[in-house]
Amino acid sequence: MNEDLLVEVRDRVMRLTINRVERRNAINANVLGGLCRAIEDANAARDVRAIVLTGAGERAFCSGADLHEPSFKFDYSEPYQWLADLLRQARRSTTPLIARVNGACLAGGMGLLSMCDMAVAGRNAVFGLPEVKVGVFPAQVLSVLQHLVPRRVLTEMCITGEPIDAEQALSFGLVNHLADDDLDAKLDWLLARLLDKSPSAIRRGLYTLKQIEAMPFEASLAFTESQIGLFTLTDDFREGLSAFLEKRPPNWSGR
Repeated sequence: MNEDLLVEVRDRVMRLTINRVERRNAINANVLGGLCRAIEDANAARDVRAIVLTGAGERAFCSGADLHEPSFKFDYSEPYQWLADLLRQARRSTTPLIARVNGACLAGGMGLLSMCDMAVAGRNAVFGLPEVKVGVFPAQVLSVLQHLVPRRVLTEMCITGEPIDAEQALSFGLVNHLADDDLDAKLDWLLARLLDKSPSAIRRGLYTLKQIEAMPFEASLAFTESQIGLFTLTDDFREGLSAFLEKRPPNWSGR
């Protein structure tokens, strides 16, 4: 049992809720370990088509590391640390990760947001990297954040520690959609747009997207031209093509 992280699988979606309302859903070892295990479990389960990450309550998605706990006391005999391992786990995930940003998204919370493939947010959400205010810097977060926002925006956020609002986050590409009133309705709308698509195409497609992100152009092109033929070898491709020609909805097997 992990009371700090609630895990529920419903309607082909694994829903992960950081359950630390009294700490504004701050990250601790229980949260990080639970997230790693849950993402691994979701990727092993073919019937899980998406992962949604959110925070309990209405005030915070995640406020970063819990400064009331020894969050920055690392065991330096270990080459890998908890947050970095979680970011690696998310990077390997071929099950889409969607952030449901229901309030403040700060510091390490920005890392959780950035490791997700898509995000929806309420207009009350705020986003920030306030680490400089306590004498540290959002070092690990930069690995997943640097490709999402313009460099000058990222620099300003890092060295001033001042937050941005939801409209700015949308304009900078931090989130896909804002919800005017009902955040869950917007989330369900986004989920519906992917749950009716080919599971195997999404799984292999996310793998391809993540592999080529850091590749030079020629290496990227060589990799993707080798991948495209593999898509056509799946049962889903054959079913999708047949459904298109027969003008009917496809019946995906996910294989």
